[in-house]
Formats: sequence, C-alpha cells, structure tokens
Amino acid sequence: MANLSPSNFFHFIIVFMDLCFLAYSVTHWEDTQALKQFRNGVVNTSVNPGSCLSTWDFTVDPCDSLSTEKFTCGIRCDVVISGISRITELTLDRAGYSGSLDSSSWNLPYLQTLDLTNNFFTGSIPGSFSRLTRLQRLSLSINSLNESIPDSLPDSLEELLLDNNKLQGPVPKTLNRLKTLKRLELQGNQLSGEFPELSQLSSLYFLDVSNNAISGYLPATFPVNLIELAMRNNSLQGNIPANLINNSVYLQVLDLSYNNLTDSLPPELFTHPSLQQITLAYNRFRWIQTPVDWGRNSELIAVDLSNNDIRGSLPGFMGWMPNLSALSLENNKFSGVIPTQYALKAVMQNGLGGVGPFERLLLGGNYLFGLIPGPFLQLKSGSGVMIRLGDNCLYECPASFYFCGGGVQKSLMECKTFTPVIP
Repeated sequence: MANLSPSNFFHFIIVFMDLCFLAYSVTHWEDTQALKQFRNGVVNTSVNPGSCLSTWDFTVDPCDSLSTEKFTCGIRCDVVISGISRITELTLDRAGYSGSLDSSSWNLPYLQTLDLTNNFFTGSIPGSFSRLTRLQRLSLSINSLNESIPDSLPDSLEELLLDNNKLQGPVPKTLNRLKTLKRLELQGNQLSGEFPELSQLSSLYFLDVSNNAISGYLPATFPVNLIELAMRNNSLQGNIPANLINNSVYLQVLDLSYNNLTDSLPPELFTHPSLQQITLAYNRFRWIQTPVDWGRNSELIAVDLSNNDIRGSLPGFMGWMPNLSALSLENNKFSGVIPTQYALKAVMQNGLGGVGPFERLLLGGNYLFGLIPGPFLQLKSGSGVMIRLGDNCLYECPASFYFCGGGVQKSLMECKTFTPVIP
C-alpha cells in the first residue's frame, strides 16, 4: 500500500467499495413489490409444497437469495446499477399455478423474459404488460386465458407465445407494431374473424394460428421473411393468393390443411425457390396448374393434397420433381392411368437423371384405371417404399401386390358412372 499514490489509493478504495456492493446485491424495491403482487394473485391452493412459488420468502432479499432455499427458482437478476439488481427473467412454466394475471401491476421494467407456460391462469392478458418495455419473450402457452388479445403489447417483443388457451375475438391488427417480432404462436385458441395483414412484421419467420375459428380470405401479403406458415384447421375460404407465394421468398413450410379453400393450386407453389413442404389436405381444391418448368427446379420434399376435389389426370410433372419423396393425392377425383414416371421414381433407389426416388406415394381413393405400370411389379413388401393404390378402378391390381391392398377397388358401376371411358 505504501507504493500507491494518493490518487491511485483513492481509486483502489472506490473499486473495493464497488466489489463489496456487488457481493451483496439488493433487489430494487419496485421489483420486490411486483413479485409480491404477482405471488398474492396466485391461488394459494395451487401452490404445492416444494413448488417454486412455495419458496418465495420476502423476509430476505430475492436477488441475493436466488441460490438458497428461500428462492429456489423462478427469477433471474442482473446487476444494472452498482449494488442494485433488477429482475430480468421470471419463469414459472409447468408449475400448475392458477389465478388471474390481472392482479399484478407488472411493474418490472427490466424484465426480458416472462414464461408462465403450462399453468392454469385464467382471465385476460393484462394491459399492464405494455409497461414491460424491455420484454423480448412472452410465453403464456397452455393456460386458460379466455378473453381477447390486447391491442397494446411491448414493442420490444421478439417471441409471443399465446397458444393453447381459450382466447377469443379477432387477431388484432395492432400486432403490426411489433417490428422486432420473430415468432408468433396463437394456435389452439378460439380466435375468429378475418386474419389481418401483418406485412409490417419484417422480422417474423414463424407464424402458427392453427386450430382456431379464423374465417374469410387469406391476406394478399404476409411477412416477407416467413419460413414457416401454419393456419390449419380454421374456416378459411377462397384461393391461395399468388402474392403469398411470390413475396415470401424464404418460405419452407406451408400448412393450410383442414380449411375451405377452393379453386386451383397456383403453379408458383411448385416453382418456389425454397418451399420444401406443402400440406393442403382437407380443402376443396379442384385443379392443379402445371408450372412452366414442370417443377424441375423445385425444392419440394413432401406434398399432401389428399382429401380435396381435384380432378383430371395425375399431375405428371410431379414425377420429375427432383427432391419430392412423399406425395399424397389420396381421396380426390383423379382419373386416367398412372404415369410411368411415377413408377420409375418409386423403384429407382438412387434416383434417375437427377430425380430422387419416392419413399411414399399415396394414390388411393381416386378413379384411376388401366394397367399397373410395369416397374411397380418389381417392388416387394418391405422394400421401404410405401405405395397405396386401393379404392380406385384398377381391376388389374390384385391384392397379392402389397400396394394394391389397404382397400378394394371401386365397383365397376361407380367407375363407369364417373368416367365412361373405363373398358
């Protein structure tokens, strides 16, 4: 110490005092008060002995007691001012707590993560959440929240997970204000009305609003950086706007199954530069438009168009799509013969001319007729290729071939009624 100058000695004392403060951090009084309000709002009978909330003992400082038996879990604190800690994370998922979230003022201004997943919280999503101006992740999944989504939420959100509740009313247009939002999950609620255009969410890459009661037409445009879009099991009608496909250039997964969509399937679906999976089963589509390049540059791996009202011949171009390995066209109204290319794609294990093989080809429940393509006859049960041709008009398809099983062929009368050209 004798070698320290007065100024250095003074600096040493300041650093030493800072370290002392950091060794015993004090939770900001507003954060402690907010935790108390939240705890008081939870139904006492849902706080089981040994659970996270049962350890919260406010006779000691929360942030300084995180690793003790007084506060075993649930919160994380960061020191933001010398000696003062602010709560940045509150996580109480899969705890089974119940009560109303409205009972708390939610005055936690430094909170970045709020995860109350898999509990039994009821009522509304508090409007006071809008005060959490640093909040990046809000997860209220798997609860019993049963009112509408509030118009005002923190602009700082990157993930908003409200799935598997009982939320009602429309999806608010004000979600467009959440410019930094990357993930939006609203599936498994009772949301209704038309789905709003959320084209302002330029950072959004994942959107799931499946299993709701959303009606009306699909918006003309969606966020440009979407990678996955799921809207299955709603009441959507009309067609698929070409702009949805053309503008979402990074889209990889599209699931619009179990709706009331109709008209034709646009050719852009099969020429998209990144689309890998299409699920459009259980709609009312009637036609497939053939792309100009016959899908030879397609990235599609799996296509499910089953249980629609699609007519005409099987789309031959799908036999030339290089990466397509799973194709389901079951339970439509296709007629005519099975393209030879389908059979070649099924039996060529290493592909043919840059075209990869089928691993699953489901064509049952249509009005296909004619001879079975010769290459199919090379396939044996257990070959690793799943093929279903039952419930068609293929009278030269005996059950001894495994791909002819799984359902007898339609009656001759039904087949001739649908397409008189059947011999």
